[in-house]
Amino acid sequence: MLKYANPTNFLALAARLIPWLAAATALLLIVGLYLTFFVAPDDYQQGASVKIMYLHVPSAWLSMMCYIIMTSAALGTIVWRHPLADAAQKAAAPLGAAFTLLCLVSGSLWGKPMWGTWWVWDARLTSVLVLFLIYLGLVGLWRTIEEPAQAARAAAILTLVGVVNIPIIKFSVDWWNTLHQPASVFRVGGPAISGSMLWTLLIMALGFSFLFLTLHLMAIRNEILRRRLRRLSIDAAHAEEKAEATA
Repeated sequence: MLKYANPTNFLALAARLIPWLAAATALLLIVGLYLTFFVAPDDYQQGASVKIMYLHVPSAWLSMMCYIIMTSAALGTIVWRHPLADAAQKAAAPLGAAFTLLCLVSGSLWGKPMWGTWWVWDARLTSVLVLFLIYLGLVGLWRTIEEPAQAARAAAILTLVGVVNIPIIKFSVDWWNTLHQPASVFRVGGPAISGSMLWTLLIMALGFSFLFLTLHLMAIRNEILRRRLRRLSIDAAHAEEKAEATA
């Protein structure tokens, strides 16, 4: 797999994978949405509003998974100076922000009928909001610093500092009293929800994961091409300056 650290090899791999990933994404989301509306039952307490779970939970998982991927890329930038690490990190930041925003919005829509309010400052909601702000800060940092190498190093440092928020999000419902229920899928005693709801949730989560992978590969590919165009523009400008100097 080390050969795909080469941008040219990565572009070739992405060209082969993206169509298949996009097709798998569409299939999984179609099946997941069908199960959501026609198979998964309503909750005996929440009614039909529980179906927001199939949007909210996968987006919440992706918001954290995306940051973990960015953390790995940040280590690749600082420790190993991986040729594609900073491109992967930069490409993931807007996607992570989008999934986190979707998590916050869907959570508010779900919370209003259940809790009677759109927002409360409990540990889980606050820590997810902090994650969203970190994502926005990283996106802004990448756009502020023009030199890619300097931007990559600054973003990698901020990413590694911000990763402390991920375990806070994960274990906030165990460490503090919050309105959120404890984990109901990945728990020691096994899942606490019915089989039809569990399978629907897992298929939607898998569809969201494939969606992220598809968009991430596309974004990395675009970032590589953008950097190549920038380098060609700089080389052309230097060549023009040299021609003018020797004329």
